[in-house]
Amino acid sequence: MRRALAAGRFRTLGVSFAVAGVLATAGCATGPDRRPGDPLEPMNRAIFKFNDGLDTYIARPVAQFYVDWTPSPFRTAVSNFFSNLGDVGNFANNLAQLKITDAAQDLVRFAFNSTFGIGGLIDIASQAGLPKHHQDFGLTLGHYGVPSGPYLVLPVFGPSSVRDATNWLVAYRLDPVSYTDPAVRNILFGVNFVSSRADLLGATDILSQAALDKYAFVRDAYTQRRQYLLTGGTGAALPDYGDEPDAAAPDGASATPPGGAGGGSKEQGLPTYDDPASSSGSSGGKDVPKYEDPGAAPASK
Repeated sequence: MRRALAAGRFRTLGVSFAVAGVLATAGCATGPDRRPGDPLEPMNRAIFKFNDGLDTYIARPVAQFYVDWTPSPFRTAVSNFFSNLGDVGNFANNLAQLKITDAAQDLVRFAFNSTFGIGGLIDIASQAGLPKHHQDFGLTLGHYGVPSGPYLVLPVFGPSSVRDATNWLVAYRLDPVSYTDPAVRNILFGVNFVSSRADLLGATDILSQAALDKYAFVRDAYTQRRQYLLTGGTGAALPDYGDEPDAAAPDGASATPPGGAGGGSKEQGLPTYDDPASSSGSSGGKDVPKYEDPGAAPASK
């Protein structure tokens, strides 16, 4: 009896020390100079560096080998297969959000692709005009007003937030693969990971070449995309990198947020430079300034 009580006390003491350690770490990671949405930045950067190392030396080489040694139709079929299984989670979360039309489309997509698309290897539903939705439990919580909380980088899983970190537990239960035999399940999880990483090879090449601070770029892209998925673009603000208000955008710059079309300049609160006469082919009776070509003027006055 005494041994049991002693063991219980030691376990309680161990848990207390663990909680205290986590709180101490969180306290060290915060400060007045932290970004408001990223108070855990020092810890997040350390985990990001660890993940980047895993990706550089393991995930990326495996994905590149997969691309180099498998034909494109095979990779497309694999991607379609797992995308079709993902529609089960999309259906459940759209239904939980009472988005009946979207949920019905997800269900029809899954039925069409599973039946006529040879188990989802061919994306018949997209060809038929049924849109692909992207929903998860984190977005469902956000739909009902649960705040995202601080930005959080998870080991291996990558960018997330305190709210979105719960998604992995629910997504596992909504994934049909998780109910298969353990040996088959582990193989399918591995194939899905390699396929997903192979789809991002081009994006990571651009990230490595264009981003001065990869961590900040990924953080802003993730938070902006999650806001877009949650609101459909309404109120989704562009990342603030401290540019001057009147600074001109670089050539080829796009205002479209990552992961989806964010609308035109007007929809995103950006200035528009529309030709007043372009809609009707004339000035429509308005006093439109004329900008003559100086080269058309006589050479001599």
